Amino acid sequence: MDMITLLNPKAVRFLSSATSKKRLFQSIGDVAKSVYGLDQETAISALQERESLGPTGVGHGVAVPHARLDGIDSVLGVFFRLEKPLDYGSVDKSPVDLVFALFAPREAGVEHLKALAFISRTLRNPHICEKLRANDDPAKLHAILSAPEANKAA
Repeated sequence: MDMITLLNPKAVRFLSSATSKKRLFQSIGDVAKSVYGLDQETAISALQERESLGPTGVGHGVAVPHARLDGIDSVLGVFFRLEKPLDYGSVDKSPVDLVFALFAPREAGVEHLKALAFISRTLRNPHICEKLRANDDPAKLHAILSAPEANKAA
């Protein structure tokens, strides 16, 4: 698994305003629709449903919201770097400023878990997170996530 196949460069954004988790999920849904052609309401609803099972804020300012959807063939990613950290209800109570959302086929099984593990390992690397937080250009953010260093984290 690598970032190039998981994350379309057009699905990487610097978000200057996310006032709530609900608004954040709406923005993720917007990007999922415009870049991947997903149904926006279905994507948002699936993220909210998964979040109701427990927070996807994994700590250290990182969240990995994820959901399984019908009608897609591969795992798809959306990455946001938030200008202003958002209270997300993370396990460590820290606000979130790096968000990597994943959408997987409903029957993905192992591929979904591999993608989650890959993203988690990548965003646990403090050097990668430091570089991400120092940039607001989507092309640079994608380059950081796609660099060999990030892929070695997996």
